[in-house]
Amino acid sequence: MNKIITKSIQDILSGEVLLFVLKITFASLIVTALFVWIFGSFLSKFITTYLSWIPWEWLQTTGASVATMAIAYMLFIVVISVVTSLMVEPLLIKLAKKHYPKVPVVGSPNISVSVMLSIKAALIFLLLFLFTFPLIFIPVVGQVWMLWLWSIILKVPTAYDVSSLFISDKKIIKEKTKKSTYIAMIASLFNYVPVLNIFAPVFAQILFLHYILRDA
Repeated sequence: MNKIITKSIQDILSGEVLLFVLKITFASLIVTALFVWIFGSFLSKFITTYLSWIPWEWLQTTGASVATMAIAYMLFIVVISVVTSLMVEPLLIKLAKKHYPKVPVVGSPNISVSVMLSIKAALIFLLLFLFTFPLIFIPVVGQVWMLWLWSIILKVPTAYDVSSLFISDKKIIKEKTKKSTYIAMIASLFNYVPVLNIFAPVFAQILFLHYILRDA
């Protein structure tokens, strides 16, 4: 695993990957801004109503601004994960040819399936986040829980995107993605730093690439 992480870090610091990250960040910021602009008033009312259900008075009085910032931040993370999933294929193929020249490209992710998996993962994440929001205020437990929640956004869509390019046998895919939660959680560590969070989805894709093709 150490070699996989080292390779992934080297890749993510390359000019090609950094340029890709800038592109998806710009696109994601536009999409997120448009969403907030269109649904901003609804989100504000929703947060107010949502907090009224929480039994902790201190969280009701101080939680509005925290919840607003948290939801906006989570929305950006979801958007950049989906955008990355849709745009990352050419980058993965280039990296695979660089590190694993003997591995052929055997397929391509179905866009509709990729979008569906990303949206499904995002909805599961948002629902769990909203229902367990008070947990994030518990030291250590909250941080680990949040890391696991973030991994939901990356786990299934990323495993699908990468495996669809290089593996056609579903049994092999299942075997190769056994530790997908662990890998997604490693990539999700970037989300704890507001600027570095733009690297999380791409880092996850690269981690999965090296993990799946590690024996090639």
